[in-house]
Amino acid sequence: MRRVLVVDDEENVRLALTTLLKKQGYEVEVAASGRDALELLGRFGPDFVLTDVRMPQMSGLELLAEIKARRIETTVIVMSAFGRIEQALEVIRAGAYDYIAKPFRSDEVVLALKKAEEREMLRRENRALKATLREENRFQNLLAKSRSMEAIFRSVQKVADYKTTVLVTGESGVGKELIARALHATSVRKTQPFVAVNCGAIPEALLESELFGHKRGAFTDAVSDRRGLFEEASGGTLFLDEIGELPLALQVKLLRVLQEDVIRRVGDSKDVPINTRIVAATHRDLMNEVKAGRFREDLFYRIHVLQLHVPPLRDRKEDIPILVEHFLAKNNARLGLSIRGFTAEAHAVLLDYPWPGNVRELENTIERSMVLCEHETIGASDLPERIRESLDPVQVQLATGEISIKKTVAAIEQLLIRRALLRTKGNRTRAAVLLEISHRALLYKLKDYGITDL
Repeated sequence: MRRVLVVDDEENVRLALTTLLKKQGYEVEVAASGRDALELLGRFGPDFVLTDVRMPQMSGLELLAEIKARRIETTVIVMSAFGRIEQALEVIRAGAYDYIAKPFRSDEVVLALKKAEEREMLRRENRALKATLREENRFQNLLAKSRSMEAIFRSVQKVADYKTTVLVTGESGVGKELIARALHATSVRKTQPFVAVNCGAIPEALLESELFGHKRGAFTDAVSDRRGLFEEASGGTLFLDEIGELPLALQVKLLRVLQEDVIRRVGDSKDVPINTRIVAATHRDLMNEVKAGRFREDLFYRIHVLQLHVPPLRDRKEDIPILVEHFLAKNNARLGLSIRGFTAEAHAVLLDYPWPGNVRELENTIERSMVLCEHETIGASDLPERIRESLDPVQVQLATGEISIKKTVAAIEQLLIRRALLRTKGNRTRAAVLLEISHRALLYKLKDYGITDL
């Protein structure tokens, strides 16, 4: 049965609504105050809350705010004998689904609940469809629907079970480590360790010991034998991130590991056999590094058996919407938020921005926007300034699917006015001459568009 919690300090209202709603097939509980309602919410678990606005101790708006703060999944409908448009707008802005003025008719209450039920059903179907879409476009922990990424997924599946060394290339932030983890998770080695190390993040003096381990007494701080990462990953996968940063001296030792499947700890005279699959990654052009003498040619060809190049996000924009949905769901759960999504204009901005930091920048942008957003939907104004200012407002306007000549012309006018004022360093008289309009017309437009600073 659908459950309704009625919250009102008037007993006759509680009784009338209980009788009405039970006849309509609802299971009903009542509370005489907002505080009593909060105690019932967890135990009763209502689908809908019908609450009065003006009540002692805790008002209906305060109850609504507390429900939102506690992230309780229920739909709130507010009732009030003081029916004003301003108050109705206030409660809707606060997160209520609907507003009913007292005294109300029975059919008004039933209709409001029926509409709320339909909306909730659509929301659940929408969430289910989005979840299905995410799963259809998920490979291990990777989300994508672009052809280029689907080709990478197919390659990963083909080579996963072979010990072949794989080189993953691409710009910073595209998800090279995720590809390496997918290779490991898809392979027969998935139950064994996956060990990752950034070759550029560890000082050269420590990197050899980190990779190969050391014997006791090999150097001042070597107070005991220690296994290196190659041994830690034996049977599994060792991910060498930013292999282009590996010093030349260690490149020679890595080449020997790849050729002979043995390592030698620092200070030891014996070789240790290993069974470790190597996946390397770099954002550099290793062939150019070879020509510059910074990377060994023989090592390059040894790790370049199979290359997987991850394209930048700007070249696979069809992946952006599904990534946005994923980061929204992830941050809502992790941060305790309830952001529903982005406006059409904000979506257009996200699609048009070139994302030099790739998926990592997109994820950070989504999190920042969600934390700073004051509404349930993120608008273009909630996005970082660097993203908004990098785009032509006319392109953003057109990207929303807008076909209104009036709105598009307004966007063009604002762009040209700002350019003219920038060129004249804020001199409005000279800007009007450049725009070929009168000074008075420019002042009117500045006021209409709210352009006050540059």
